[in-house]
Amino acid sequence: MHLPTTRRRALVALALAGSLLASGCGSSDDDARRGHDGHGGGPAATTAAGGPKASATAVDRAFVRQMVPHHQMAVEMAGMAAERSRRPQIRKVAAAIVRAQDAEIAELRRIAGTLGVRPAAMMGGGHGGHDPSAMDMMAQDGGALGLSADAMGMSMEMGTLERATPFDRAFIDLMIPHHQGAIRMARAELARGRDRRLRAIARAIVRGQAAEIEQMNAWRRSWYGAPSPAGGVPPA
Repeated sequence: MHLPTTRRRALVALALAGSLLASGCGSSDDDARRGHDGHGGGPAATTAAGGPKASATAVDRAFVRQMVPHHQMAVEMAGMAAERSRRPQIRKVAAAIVRAQDAEIAELRRIAGTLGVRPAAMMGGGHGGHDPSAMDMMAQDGGALGLSADAMGMSMEMGTLERATPFDRAFIDLMIPHHQGAIRMARAELARGRDRRLRAIARAIVRGQAAEIEQMNAWRRSWYGAPSPAGGVPPA
């Protein structure tokens, strides 16, 4: 059967339109699937390309905001050990704490800047002061991390260390719960945080500070007959 020329042209145009429509729908579905799992040019890839600020969680922000003053407290206690400790082992671990945590403070501050976060202040310069705004921020961030100030090791009266006797036992008994708090905060970041840089720091905190807790408890048993009342590495 021979169709008129005009009708043949109309049928060809309809076929081409249907082919293009099917092709377009297939591409959209594929793009959506690629975007959903982050592979390809879909919406998820665009969000990821938006930078760290786009992917940071409340846990990331709480962790970076509070870990800076937390580390500052440890550095301050370690500085007291450099002046007051009578044991070379304590002076050595104190120097290691200063070296590691000063470096992490600098890195945490850089990351905080990319996330648009201002690190919290160390409450009362670490001497038991009570800055209401710092306390409010700590409570808010503790809620995001699922931890109280005590669980984070942020509520201790560091001024007592300046007058403690014997100093080395007091140093161990304050530094261990402080390290325990850092480990709990780091585990919260590893469980619910998303920033890869912060997660790398969190892994280093768990690894390094767990080893220091075990070492300090071994010294305390040897020197004073018992481990720290605070216990050991917190259970995961």
